[in-house]
Amino acid sequence: MSSLLTLSVGVLAIVTGILHISYSPVLTVLEPFVPPLVQSAIGFSSALTGFVLLASGYGLNQGYRAAWYVAVVLLPLTTIQGLVQASPLAFPLVIGSLIAVAVLVIQRDQFNNSSGLSTAQVAAGGAVLGVQAYGTVGAFTLRDEFTNVDTVLDAFYFTLVTASTVGYGDITATTQTTRLFAMTVLILGTASFAAAIGVLLGPLIEARLAAGLGRIQTRQLRNLQDHVLILGTGELTQPMVSELEGRTEFVVVTRDQPLADELTTRGALAVVGDPSDEATLQRANIEEAAAVIAATPTDAEDVLGALTTDALAPDVRIVAAATNAENVSKLRRAGADIVLDPSYIGAKLAIDAADA
Repeated sequence: MSSLLTLSVGVLAIVTGILHISYSPVLTVLEPFVPPLVQSAIGFSSALTGFVLLASGYGLNQGYRAAWYVAVVLLPLTTIQGLVQASPLAFPLVIGSLIAVAVLVIQRDQFNNSSGLSTAQVAAGGAVLGVQAYGTVGAFTLRDEFTNVDTVLDAFYFTLVTASTVGYGDITATTQTTRLFAMTVLILGTASFAAAIGVLLGPLIEARLAAGLGRIQTRQLRNLQDHVLILGTGELTQPMVSELEGRTEFVVVTRDQPLADELTTRGALAVVGDPSDEATLQRANIEEAAAVIAATPTDAEDVLGALTTDALAPDVRIVAAATNAENVSKLRRAGADIVLDPSYIGAKLAIDAADA
């Protein structure tokens, strides 16, 4: 309810602002009390507020507390903007804003989710705002040494076009001091904008790519037949992966997300999850596998993996590598068809090599 109301107010604010920009403004009873600068900028600010409210409405739909704070601050502002503009949509905008803020206050307890922003993301956003504040204050303080800087808005505009490297050229520095100041705004602004884009948008892009890759991988797993499953991550995992690459299709089932990402970049298939969990093994299409190798760091996990495999796919060959020789019999009872003792095999090979 509250998110829908906020989205509706955002749309009304955008449309009202565009109408105010496009047509001559209608004078209202508030007109004598509104500075000329505010009157000229009210349409643009209304449209900008509307776009921010659209983003806030999406955040409210996710239950974010930060989105609630943004909406509660901006909705009274849209009420004032509607009163000042007095356009055909001003009345619905004012009424909608008042209703939306009342509903938000009543439903306050429904928005308790954290926005999930990392320290780096908060720092990047703060850097952009900090540079903008630095440039605005500095340009306004040095306004006598700039052309066409007379108001705070002029200083803000200069900072924005300089930091974003647009640089229209309508405001120029006339002294060495202001040229040095403009260079600092340019360097700090471009650096902060670049960092903010990478830190703030990077995770969104990565999430989209991960979702797409996840869907592709799911289709690949469903189509697998006669493949080998490697359960767990241990000392033998990497050697087995190297040996299997190019020979047959295989899937590594592991709890190690970095290892899964590494295997994915190499073109291999990996499923992140518990190697002894039925749902995880079913995602790896265990019913169509030719063999399963239990190679977790401990024999206890190997036993659980073998038991689960035997229950889901009794005909699949199970190979296990025992960490301790006394657990060989336990692995056989758990369903392993072949149990290897790497320490015994290594010792035998060493003795054979010595005898040679």
